[in-house]
Amino acid sequence: MEKEKEENGCAITVMYGCVIITMDHHLRVFKDGAIVIHLDRIKAIGHSQQILSDFSHLADHLIDLTGHVILPGLINTHVHTSQQLARGIADDVDLVTWLHHRIWPYESAMSQHDSYLSTLLCGIELIHSGVTCFAEAGGQHVSGMASAVELLGLRACLTQSTMDSGHGLPSSWASRTTQDCIQSQKDSYHKYNNTAQGRIRIWFGIRQIMNSTENLLLQTRDAAAQLNTGIHMHVAEIPYENQLVVDVHKVNHGTVTYLDKIHFLQNNLLAAHSVWVDDNEISLLSKAGVKVSHCPAAAMRMLGFAPVREMLGAGICVSLGTDGAPSNNRMSIVDEMYLASLINKGREVFANGTTDPTALSAETILKMVTVNGAKSVQWDDELGSLEVGKKADIVVVNPSTWTMVPVHDCISNMVYCMRTENVVSVMCNGLWIMKDKKIINVDEEEVILKAKQASAELLKRAGIQLPTRMNFI
Repeated sequence: MEKEKEENGCAITVMYGCVIITMDHHLRVFKDGAIVIHLDRIKAIGHSQQILSDFSHLADHLIDLTGHVILPGLINTHVHTSQQLARGIADDVDLVTWLHHRIWPYESAMSQHDSYLSTLLCGIELIHSGVTCFAEAGGQHVSGMASAVELLGLRACLTQSTMDSGHGLPSSWASRTTQDCIQSQKDSYHKYNNTAQGRIRIWFGIRQIMNSTENLLLQTRDAAAQLNTGIHMHVAEIPYENQLVVDVHKVNHGTVTYLDKIHFLQNNLLAAHSVWVDDNEISLLSKAGVKVSHCPAAAMRMLGFAPVREMLGAGICVSLGTDGAPSNNRMSIVDEMYLASLINKGREVFANGTTDPTALSAETILKMVTVNGAKSVQWDDELGSLEVGKKADIVVVNPSTWTMVPVHDCISNMVYCMRTENVVSVMCNGLWIMKDKKIINVDEEEVILKAKQASAELLKRAGIQLPTRMNFI
């Protein structure tokens, strides 16, 4: 498939003969397209004949991708990489049980090395589903996450899971002051922001309103503004959360109303889930420029139907996330695309008694994991579409399998038919991080083996006893 050419070290790669879905402003699709990569950026894009005429003599690598489709790197805007070792420990339980009796004991028992292994394992799954960039939803050891991201070759916005109050916190967390929470995040920012060839950015994190004092919220808002970075926060997940905010803060609805009252809603806020919001709060989110990460699988598991169509209609930038392994089990953004469209079509029947097959069209879904994803992580000047000057974050898809053939409409096919198995190669920052389904920078089997061992030891340290569902003999 690849012809290498000895040249003068110009580091130019030309991929040709493929369908290119650009996701640019005009949603251009090249039927027989070619793309030129120079170092870490896209140098040219167009029809194969013209590109080969102009660049084939300059190329270090000529790659014939006849029969393939290439897309911009997919962006997962809500994932807990540190929870990968906890896959399956919190199935079929409510959110409070999930947090207090499973996830918090697990996370509080984690070491930096556990976080490193967990992020490696999660990153492997993300890459296999075509993800080149993700927004970390919050873990305990940013250092471990950063080391794994740098090794894998991924791009990420990393956050610390931050809480300074509330019931049910592990004892090791309960002693943290607001200032501790802010300072540790500032330290991470100064140590890791813009590292790994610029692939890592450090954001501030708020785990949720129920474990945050107003002082923490205000200091987080101001520190993020000062450092010109983002904030990632779980917002309006369950009715209990909204009711608690009404009772404690004396507002007329819930989390979003309260956050607006204290001027926390800003265009650098990425709000995860946002399932339980009313029309007025949707308007508040829109006016403030807040971005929302919709996680359909996790929402269906224990949160409810997010009003995604209404949010998009109000002009809110909505992207897609998988959430963490204990709340989804599958870290495939490809699966989330399929679910997001079907769930939101089905919601129309539930809400209005009428069907609307046009709700969340294939174009809208593909935009959510590319263009909207890039806007959500504040990286849209370089990511989200295949255009000259943008970063070379690229996914190569092989549609010639029983799961996708025939391809009558390539946009529709990518959303409704593609599976993780169809993703064959992934490039991030101009370098292959998976080629021909093989992860480049780590040994998958070795990571899996170490992750199994670390997970068993971690659950034992955390004292988590899982219910027995089967009678083993």
